[in-house]
Amino acid sequence: MALKRYTEAWVDDVFFSIDATEHLHHETTPFQTIDFYASKTFGRFFTLDGLMMVTERDEFIYHDMISHVPLAVNPAIKKVLIIGGGDGGTAREIARYKHIETIDMVEIDERVVRLCQQYLPITAGMLDKDPRITLYFEDGLAYVKQVAPASYDLILVDSTDPIGPGEGLFTQAFYTHCFKALTDEGILINQHESPFFDVYREAMLKAHKKLKTVFPIHTVYQFHQPIYPSGHWLFGFASKKYHPLQDHQPKTWEAFGLKTRYYNSDLHRGAFALPSYVKDLLDHE
Repeated sequence: MALKRYTEAWVDDVFFSIDATEHLHHETTPFQTIDFYASKTFGRFFTLDGLMMVTERDEFIYHDMISHVPLAVNPAIKKVLIIGGGDGGTAREIARYKHIETIDMVEIDERVVRLCQQYLPITAGMLDKDPRITLYFEDGLAYVKQVAPASYDLILVDSTDPIGPGEGLFTQAFYTHCFKALTDEGILINQHESPFFDVYREAMLKAHKKLKTVFPIHTVYQFHQPIYPSGHWLFGFASKKYHPLQDHQPKTWEAFGLKTRYYNSDLHRGAFALPSYVKDLLDHE
């Protein structure tokens, strides 16, 4: 079988490659270019504008860490908004909590969702099957701008990098609208880039600075995502009330009885123990 090598430039002189056994789909939408591949080691994966998004092999890491951390800080969360997340993995994890009442998912490009339902059912296979999930195919910034105040307990910004369709989800205006859309006990988790390579570090620091001006509590936590540049990636944790460590409720979360492949209560605490170089960057900012 002839192999097609998928290669992504992490930075100008560093590249990440996977030998794909099949190029499953190629499509250009009004928003971006979408490709799906099959591979031996990572299984099926897809890219947007030539950048890796999700693989079958390691998607559980990202989706565990964006979803379960806030629920272990405020287990009483009931109304959830997901911005982006077109692969469906974040909605899948949130839907595992039986007490969650509503999950609104706002994805700008419907084709991402429909193609993931076709080629990545491991993440998107349940999006049309859970009545608590409502899909909105529109711009996330416009959505939070018009939503009623205090509509959500949790907002998960499962976005691409701050270029193209994802650019508006890294602005101070967006974070301000999210603040208003959250209840007084609200939590926001956002894809926070990486501290390692310069271009991603700059985006991380800009997001951190903007969130600090909007939310009284804001910090970052880390996880290891093999397919993302450097493998060292961050989420931002912002809240009106809850501190991710001081208000951590491990026993309550463990009582949910969820089987997870990456997240656990010990890891929750450890994820906020940042390397010195990251602490220095954030302190300086």
